[in-house]
Amino acid sequence: MTSTLRPVHVETERRPGRWLALSVLVLAVLLVAVDATVLGLATPYISEDLHPSGTQLLWIGDVYSFVIAGLLVSMGSLGDRVGRKRVLLCGAAAFGAISVLNAYASTPGLMILARALLGVAGATLMPATLALIRNLFHDPRERSLAIGIWGATASAGTAVGPIVGGLLLEHFWWGSVFLINLPVMAVLVLVGVRTLPESRDPNPGPWDLASVLLSLVGMLALVYAVKEAATHGFDPLTLAAGLLGAAALYGFVRRQLTLPTPLLDMRLFQHRGFSGAVLADLLTVLGMSGLVFFLSQFLQLVQGRHPFEAGLAELPAAVGAVVAGLIAGRAARRFSVRVVVTGGLAAIGVSLAVLTTLDASTGYPLLGAALLIVGIGAGFSFTVTSDVILSSVDKNRAGAASAVSETAYELGAALGIALLGSIVTAAYRDFTAPPGTPESAHESLGAAVEASAGLPAPTSQALLDAATESFVHGLHLASGAGAVVLLAASAAAWFLLRNQRLDRGF
Repeated sequence: MTSTLRPVHVETERRPGRWLALSVLVLAVLLVAVDATVLGLATPYISEDLHPSGTQLLWIGDVYSFVIAGLLVSMGSLGDRVGRKRVLLCGAAAFGAISVLNAYASTPGLMILARALLGVAGATLMPATLALIRNLFHDPRERSLAIGIWGATASAGTAVGPIVGGLLLEHFWWGSVFLINLPVMAVLVLVGVRTLPESRDPNPGPWDLASVLLSLVGMLALVYAVKEAATHGFDPLTLAAGLLGAAALYGFVRRQLTLPTPLLDMRLFQHRGFSGAVLADLLTVLGMSGLVFFLSQFLQLVQGRHPFEAGLAELPAAVGAVVAGLIAGRAARRFSVRVVVTGGLAAIGVSLAVLTTLDASTGYPLLGAALLIVGIGAGFSFTVTSDVILSSVDKNRAGAASAVSETAYELGAALGIALLGSIVTAAYRDFTAPPGTPESAHESLGAAVEASAGLPAPTSQALLDAATESFVHGLHLASGAGAVVLLAASAAAWFLLRNQRLDRGF
């Protein structure tokens, strides 16, 4: 009797067309991943054309993540209420339109604004994709595979982005790297309208505007304070921003605990596996983001690679993440969640420690091997933690849970660029320049390369040597700090994910 009923149960739980719908969802993931990676590759060209200060350059790099981190919970909850398909497709259309503004930004201020607006649109994409996966795939094994494909596509985007971006940068101006979003967006919207099912929480309650504002103000103010303190030290404005952010987030948490239908159910964090997975994601991205942001500059400005070659040099990390993401669910069921996540984080930490030995003469085999291991570790960790987070909640609250996962990711990226990026910037500025060097050369390595072009040959070479040595020293410090963070995250995951297992499925 049982054997006859089981297949019927499986069929009722498996939605027809779910794999075609997944192919549309991963386009959104591909879009976001490509956009994030091409910015790093284009940074030297943006610096040369728009002449941003060192602080403005960091804002260009991290304001996107700041805004996304502030809005993800609100947008995930909005999708639960008005429909995840609707939010995803509207956000995708806006993402494409705002990409044009990024491409044609003519000043550092306009570029920062364009990146911020892109963050608003981007905040609608990632929670909606994960939440729709949770509702499309009810079988835990199928869901693990779908999440693995979702993560592998993001990793593939990190490979495709630099390669395509490198080709574009060698033949067109830097704004072209943002215009590649448009064809992807067009396919996503046109196909998604026909193939994606709509899903929402049947009893969502009102969308609480006060909670939205508290979340946004809290995240923006707190991350701004951390960034400014890391770059310039504490001053009254930084302290005020930090206090405002902490107070707003405290008010947000208190409000969620009193609302009958909160924007974010804080009881989710009582689940040790959920909290451990979120913390692991945040610390992993924090530890890696400084390397990701500055690696393209190292490959191009220190080792003298062309943009396309630099893009290919970063390929092993994406390949490792794709392979690991596709088998992560099976590995976690065989060896346990704790072993897979902890091992992945430890592998990243060791690889970052190895990268503290990089210099201009480092051969590619060492760099490529380290990046491959970073990718494998990230693929295992991110895929399994995403599965744990989604498995911890009812499918009707999948948007809010996905938003927490993505908030941890984006907040980690923002804090990582702010803290580790500031370490690189501070170490870089502390070099002794030869007489006659323009002050702008201390803003960034790209500015030093540009300044050297107008100097006599001996002075130019002395400037480049000093600036390069200082930049590499900063990169060593950031990689070492990232290694410490990842090893600490590995230890924390070992305790927090104890006895955590993925469902076996039907």
